[in-house]
Amino acid sequence: MLTEKQQDAYEQFYASTHDNEFLDAKTELLVGLAAAMALGCAPCRHDYLAKTKGAGIKRGEIAEVLAKVMAVSAG
Repeated sequence: MLTEKQQDAYEQFYASTHDNEFLDAKTELLVGLAAAMALGCAPCRHDYLAKTKGAGIKRGEIAEVLAKVMAVSAG
């Protein structure tokens, strides 16, 4: 568990990762989803999947991300 100060610092850091200079919002969500899948973080995965629906990301795009995560993890 994080202290309140640590949690605040983490939340500020995490929020800063959404303000990208080079990645568009769709790519940023897909990268986050891939990381959540690769690390096995179920709460993160569910959060990113919910966000993909609002961003117009297609099921096929999610399937391709999952396939890439599986291929890299298997290697």
